[in-house]
Amino acid sequence: MAKSPRAFPRRKFLRGVIGGAAVSVALPSLECMFDVNGTAYAEDGAPPPTRFGVWFWGNGVRPEQWTPGGSSPWTPSAELMPLAGLSEYVSVPSGFEIKTATHPHHSGMSGIMTGARYHQNGTTRDTIVSTFAYPSVDMVAADALGGETPLRSLEVGITRFRGTDEGTSFQHLSHNGPNNPNASEYSPSNLFNRLFGMPVDAQIDRARRSVLDVVSAQITALQGRVSVADRARLDQHFTSVRQLEMRLAAGASACTVPADPGTFPDVDGREQIEQQNQAMSDLVALALACDLTRVFSVLYSTAGSGVIVWQVGATNSLHQTCHDQPLPQPTVHAATVFTMERLADFLRTLRDTTEGASNVLANCSILCTSELSDGWRHSNNEFPILIAGQGGGRLRGNVHYRSPSAENTSKAVLTALRGAGVPAASFGYAEGHVTDSIGTLEA
Repeated sequence: MAKSPRAFPRRKFLRGVIGGAAVSVALPSLECMFDVNGTAYAEDGAPPPTRFGVWFWGNGVRPEQWTPGGSSPWTPSAELMPLAGLSEYVSVPSGFEIKTATHPHHSGMSGIMTGARYHQNGTTRDTIVSTFAYPSVDMVAADALGGETPLRSLEVGITRFRGTDEGTSFQHLSHNGPNNPNASEYSPSNLFNRLFGMPVDAQIDRARRSVLDVVSAQITALQGRVSVADRARLDQHFTSVRQLEMRLAAGASACTVPADPGTFPDVDGREQIEQQNQAMSDLVALALACDLTRVFSVLYSTAGSGVIVWQVGATNSLHQTCHDQPLPQPTVHAATVFTMERLADFLRTLRDTTEGASNVLANCSILCTSELSDGWRHSNNEFPILIAGQGGGRLRGNVHYRSPSAENTSKAVLTALRGAGVPAASFGYAEGHVTDSIGTLEA
């Protein structure tokens, strides 16, 4: 394999100190880290890493507005229209169902994330309290991929929890096992600090001094050693870091740390969903591009989510609207379209992050799903699933596979795992157990 004469280590950090705290700035993939074709690292001939992710939203979809037409390519439905420009990176398995019980929300949440029945802790009101009986799929991926990077996995949240006392299934996405969740980080500022190794007590110093300032001499030296193209890539990377710092610090005085730094506070009682989603999208893209982690989960909204999607005219929680609004539920439909727009924003951010001759999204396999089919019927058939990314060449993209026989949702999950290069022979337990993936989606 041809190698670049300017070969650089594939993972490099610039290091400095702020207020006595060590910080590090990871570099993205540069031209000089790759062979002359831009398809493998010059250091060892390995291809860029493949990542596994989950992007989850609560309360399902409107099934009659969700399922696309066609097969390959697929024709966007009304609720998938926001993803039309990303179709080469998105495949749609449809006609699948959860096989592991039918309790509203709880069955689908545990079924899609673990391939198993929920573990019941007790009861509350007229329902149950549940948790996952087994590790969630992202932790399955982390067992295979997480040892390669500084962070085993990354869990982030977008809209805040407005749920009920129905157990960890209703509040968290990632689980290590029963009653052992990996809580999502909802503060972009806290996530920024984590990615740069900066403790919270250094934030006042950060307000006065950018993390880039402390490594400025290293930046200058590095830019003198790389090509014109890599200098442009470094400029873009450091500009993005600087813009993130400025955005997260907006509204804070020079020496005052906000009570919840870097979140986007409600405006007149309304969540700033687009801003929160974009900030977290930028940070996840940064973490993946710098190979800080290869496993992530985005909890856009929780199971049974009480988010109020005011942007589409909603005045009540989405969960209650799913129960109360007469069919065809135009507000629920509009909220689903809005959610898919936020997913599109996330995927575009990954796609626009270059990596050698390709981009980060092309080297991802992302399971995008919910905990039920639609919130009105609480159904578990016609389960909404998307598989985004091209898995470093393992996934075809732009395929709609329609199950002829209400196949197990675990087949789609196994496809996503294998798409990330996880050597999984099977996925799920008991009724949710499968050994076959969806071959039509695989390259």
